[in-house]
Amino acid sequence: MSGPGHIPRGNSGGQGASLALRRIWRAPAAQALLLQCAACPLTLVVVYLLARGGSSLSYADAALIQGILACALTRLRGLAVWWLGIQLAFPLALMGTHQLHMPPLLFLAMFLFLLALYWSTFRTQVPYYPSSKWVWNEVDKLLPKGKPLLVIDIGSGLGGFTLDMARRRPASHCVGIELAPLPWLLSWLRARLTGSRARFVRGDYDNLDLSSYDAVFAYLSPAAMSALWKKASREMRPGAILLSYEFLITEKTPDIILMPTGRGAPLYGWHF
Repeated sequence: MSGPGHIPRGNSGGQGASLALRRIWRAPAAQALLLQCAACPLTLVVVYLLARGGSSLSYADAALIQGILACALTRLRGLAVWWLGIQLAFPLALMGTHQLHMPPLLFLAMFLFLLALYWSTFRTQVPYYPSSKWVWNEVDKLLPKGKPLLVIDIGSGLGGFTLDMARRRPASHCVGIELAPLPWLLSWLRARLTGSRARFVRGDYDNLDLSSYDAVFAYLSPAAMSALWKKASREMRPGAILLSYEFLITEKTPDIILMPTGRGAPLYGWHF
């Protein structure tokens, strides 16, 4: 049995690299980027033919043609319909940004900051969502009292939930796992600076053995819920509980549905 926060190593060598490439290709954002690239030679052909026919085209016209062709390829690929707007706007936004004449180092700094903040969001489709104090209170009420627990927050972000649980339950082991480097670093520093017993691990929860934990808390995204349920149903032990803030698992009717008073998202729970 793996201890809390243990991240098993994946396959090494060619199999690991092949698996990583397949995961990247399955990501809609990666496919959208490749479709934009595929639209480039088609755009050059269309612009050349229009120019030979006597049409006078601006860079904005060429960017619009690129966006339209990227939309057509995206539609053929069968990506979600909202990708069409992104594909259409991307070349125009790129051209507009270029005209701002910003220093290259500023672009690099912005890119590195966003990379550290979001990391592999393009693959996991799980952006940063901070949870609220209301849901922390409800989770604390649901968990058994009077005994130490192993509790993990998958996609722990800046660590608010994990730090709060560690404060409320000093006898329990509270772990947060986060893939993006910057949120993980900030949560780790928060724990160090406040003397919290919370532990923060940088890694992909898909490589984590959930059988060690009494409670798993998740605030992910609709795109991740089906895979989370498959993993939880394989690994979580009898008596454990899976909690999801806002996003529903459609494969299994929740045992718990808690609604906040006023505005806010529900908390769902499944017993094992």
